[in-house]
Amino acid sequence: MTTQKKLMTNWRWWMVVLMFMATTVNYMDRQVLSLTWKDFIAPEFHWTDNDYGTITAIFSIIYAICMLFAGKFVDWMGTKKGYLWSIGVWSTGACLHAICGWLTCHIEGYESIQVMQAVESGTAAALAIASTSVWLFIAARAVLALGEAGNFPAAIKTTAEYFPKKDRAFATSIFNSGASVGALIAPATIPLLAQYFKDKGVGGGWEMAFVIIGAIGYIWMAFWVFMYNKPEKSKHVNAAELAYIHQDDAEEEAAKAKETQKDEKQISLWKCFTYKQTWSFIVGKFFTDGVWWFYLFWAPAYFSDQFGYASSSTMGVLLITALYAIVTVLSIFGGYLPRIFVDKKHMNPYNGRMLAMLIFAFFPLFALFAQPMGVQSPWWPAIFIGLAGAGHQAWSANLFSTIGDMFPKSAVATITGIGGMAGGIGSFFIQKAAGMLFTKTDQLGAAFTFLGFEGKEGGYFIMFCFCGIAYVLAWAIMKGLVPKYKPIQVK
Repeated sequence: MTTQKKLMTNWRWWMVVLMFMATTVNYMDRQVLSLTWKDFIAPEFHWTDNDYGTITAIFSIIYAICMLFAGKFVDWMGTKKGYLWSIGVWSTGACLHAICGWLTCHIEGYESIQVMQAVESGTAAALAIASTSVWLFIAARAVLALGEAGNFPAAIKTTAEYFPKKDRAFATSIFNSGASVGALIAPATIPLLAQYFKDKGVGGGWEMAFVIIGAIGYIWMAFWVFMYNKPEKSKHVNAAELAYIHQDDAEEEAAKAKETQKDEKQISLWKCFTYKQTWSFIVGKFFTDGVWWFYLFWAPAYFSDQFGYASSSTMGVLLITALYAIVTVLSIFGGYLPRIFVDKKHMNPYNGRMLAMLIFAFFPLFALFAQPMGVQSPWWPAIFIGLAGAGHQAWSANLFSTIGDMFPKSAVATITGIGGMAGGIGSFFIQKAAGMLFTKTDQLGAAFTFLGFEGKEGGYFIMFCFCGIAYVLAWAIMKGLVPKYKPIQVK
């Protein structure tokens, strides 16, 4: 065994690096709007919180619909082409945001952004500008959603191809940490990019932020073309590594150990919905994906609204960066915990993963303390939301890996897509509810109170309360649907 480990290549970890980079870029593209709308975009287009909530909600529902078919698309196209199409489309969508200002000016008949911005807020003209710009941003984000929907199905399929069951959660936690790394890099770069180009007189500054971050995806595509191939065909994977990758094959499908991936029996999309295992994954995604997106989309606005720190200010950058630094560092351990349960406690992978998920389901409860402790210092919400976010990322890595535990490889991307759809629908409700709640509570001011907090502060506290309990609730339902390990047998 020792000799084999010495001789074994480690090309599978280079695949993890590529997936990590793709996920990082994915979340940076998604974050550009959340980091620029409050301080750069909203003043130009006279947006309210409800307008922004509408954009993020519709993005979520389009993403959800696309996720339903993205997994099937990746299964049909194959991992290599599916991933290329995905990142190519979402990079184009990211860049398209940059022309929304120009198009709004053209459609509404204004000579420049400055003239449009000077329109008095609350007037019919301002409402028309807001409405037109919102729909244009929705169109750009629809393209972004279409492409981004393919990222996780393609990444989970790659993980299933390159890793045995016991390592999948760890590999997933590494590439999935790209979400928090992207969210970590974004606040330290995007507002500063926008401010730099604004100071240089290049539009409102935010346009170039979309273009520069969006273009990174095209560079990634070149690396994927030359580096990826199935492990059986890759010249970089030797026999020892291939044997390690396929160590579960005898247990999974002894009669078909030598068949290729494309020869596996397929499960139809609608057939997938007849399994409790599918619904378990749906529940896990529906209740929790929107929580992460709430932190992603609203955290910069929260620190701006509650504490007066713009996303481009030094303190604003430090708070958001610290939040996602906590997420990034702690979430990586999320995929390692099940390995301890499997290797040391000799649990089967599914049971070990569910136990780990129960532990991680308690971390989001820290969000309950964000608003009360924010009275003392803005650093407390940054810390508590960071801990809650770390719990989500660790939870998410293990949740994704339950698919490989229970479904054959040929169905992994499809089930991932179905779960992603459920997560997007859940996010739609959370984002739209947040936008409406924040606009309404801001209007009511002291007339609205929740557990001692007035106005919008009370609105944020309501959202944090839901975000805190969502994971424990989701785990209980999942455990009720699939109380013990039960893999799907395709006949």
